[in-house]
Amino acid sequence: MFGSINNCHNVKDFRRLAKRRLPSPIFHYIDGAADDEVTYRRNTEAYEQCDLVPNVLTGVKDIDMSTTVMGQKIDMPLYCAPTALQKLFHHDGEIAVGKAAEKFGTMFGISSLATASIEEIANLISTPKLFQLYVHNDKGLNKELVERCKDSNFEAMAVTVDTIVGGNRERDLYTGFTIPMKLKFNSMMSFALHPSWAFNYFMHSKWELSNLKNWIAEGTNVMTNIGDYFTKMIDQSLNWKAVEEINKNWGKQFALKGIMSVEDAKRAIDVGATAIMISNHGGRQLDGSRSPFDQLAEIVDAVGDKIDVICEGGIRRGTHVLKALSLGAKACSGGRMYLYALAAGGQKGVEKAMSNLRNEIERDMKLMGVTSIDQLSRKNLRFR
Repeated sequence: MFGSINNCHNVKDFRRLAKRRLPSPIFHYIDGAADDEVTYRRNTEAYEQCDLVPNVLTGVKDIDMSTTVMGQKIDMPLYCAPTALQKLFHHDGEIAVGKAAEKFGTMFGISSLATASIEEIANLISTPKLFQLYVHNDKGLNKELVERCKDSNFEAMAVTVDTIVGGNRERDLYTGFTIPMKLKFNSMMSFALHPSWAFNYFMHSKWELSNLKNWIAEGTNVMTNIGDYFTKMIDQSLNWKAVEEINKNWGKQFALKGIMSVEDAKRAIDVGATAIMISNHGGRQLDGSRSPFDQLAEIVDAVGDKIDVICEGGIRRGTHVLKALSLGAKACSGGRMYLYALAAGGQKGVEKAMSNLRNEIERDMKLMGVTSIDQLSRKNLRFR
């Protein structure tokens, strides 16, 4: 039933198809999270504890779902968050995602651990671009990444602040997932049973960590798992002063990704950030932490009039986006919502996933009785 992206009508459908098309270690890298994966599940479940209260007879023929976030006008209030290693899931990787985001007039982020270079993305993608900076131990590397983004006219930068050490991603330990990949006996059969993935993987150019390869060997030529990479390579002395210096050197739209407390949201303003991304890294870091949606209201109440608040994580439906916007988020973002689709069908898969979500948002806005997202408010919500 789910052999074609045309039969994928929601994120769950794309997840099923991705599971069929990817070798087990790679699927579980996308799908997995930390420890018992409690926070990963809660990220989506939190939205289901909140109900929408619609109004009717409001005249909803024409819908405007555009918004402005980090100074960028986007045509829908949902964008593609930066995620790592995308050519491992489909040989077109970040280029496919960027072109799909461009088609829908929304923003697109790339990771420091991207498999396409900053310059390649800048030359091929015209939609607003966000670079996600992992602050490495090597200060020369950090400085070069910022300068390359400035030279390539990226519109925004986000420093990820919740990966000081790697989360305990036990699925990766069981499957033996590393970058570059090594085959373990218990996963060889899974690779053998996915010949189309193997054909594409080996017939296209060898992927690499394009923005890091000239500075570090780990992840391109030296095997490592993601948890060990963060623990060994990321600067554990990173603090507010260091983030403020990065922002000064960058000088454009600047976000902190991984803010979960009111206290930290306020400090983000103090260091000059123009946005914060409420995020727990998709449940892949601190298991047992709160979901972004659970924390959204109190953070918006504290700082929402001073800084753009973005809700990132667990979004699977258009109604989830509307609930977050009703609480005061300027926009939403996510990773798995498009990564499953990338694995299932490349650029066309991502376009189908974005089309599904855009149609849901438009249809649900009409059912809510609103014609623009600024008409959404907490009056439309009830918590159980």
